[in-house]
Amino acid sequence: MIKRFRRESRGGCEREWRALTLLAAYAPGLAPAPQSADVAAEKPVVVMSRLPGKPLRGELLGDQQLRALAVAVSELYAAVPTDVLAGVPVRPGQQHELLAQIRAWVPQARSRVSVEVGEAMDRGLDWLASSGMERASRPDVPMVFGPGDGNLANYLWDGSRVRIVDFEDSGLSDRPFELAEITEHVASWVGPPLDVERFLDLFDLNDAERTRLPECRRLLALVWLFLLSFDDPQRPRNPPGKAERQAARLSKLLDSGDALDGLSLRDF
Repeated sequence: MIKRFRRESRGGCEREWRALTLLAAYAPGLAPAPQSADVAAEKPVVVMSRLPGKPLRGELLGDQQLRALAVAVSELYAAVPTDVLAGVPVRPGQQHELLAQIRAWVPQARSRVSVEVGEAMDRGLDWLASSGMERASRPDVPMVFGPGDGNLANYLWDGSRVRIVDFEDSGLSDRPFELAEITEHVASWVGPPLDVERFLDLFDLNDAERTRLPECRRLLALVWLFLLSFDDPQRPRNPPGKAERQAARLSKLLDSGDALDGLSLRDF
């Protein structure tokens, strides 16, 4: 299989190749096997093996598939040894980049959205202002190797196990952020919805990770609200009403924070 990148996406090519070589060494069979790469080419390219399986996006996941998905991502997060992981750059689109992106989006988006979407944006921005997410990441949340993309289309089910493709945004991350990438990605609810609570229950997170997970989910849900609000009505990429549905999803996540205030989920 040949994956070509635009010239301006050379960094994505480098990250893809790094991920495939690391996973070939430490988790063989979980991802495509790397064959060759030309990162310096006018149009960078990575050549890799082709994996069997059907993308999970748009599928109703049974218990076997859900557990296989959790096993695959758990194996991925733990694959790279700590000493090797220390040399892996932070993945793009991590928390600090998203915060800056949201600030840039606000003046563009707020005036063009419906009342329902605007109210959810305002609630999300109010939460963000008091969340403490501008502070540096917590040292008690372990670092892992993250794929950087929660789209279920990147997770292939072959009837017995799940394998993973697409690592152009991969790098150093943490489990709560990467799990939120999956649960809050639009691909997890546009078709048969992912059973988020059952999926998350399959992970043995420590206390710090459990505290961080809800804030990561709210942050990613807010990001997706902005992304969906930018859909061009003349050339829509998504069916009508997706931004309103995302507004309801974000509001539900924010309401859960209010209900669990006694557990300090709002005091970050």
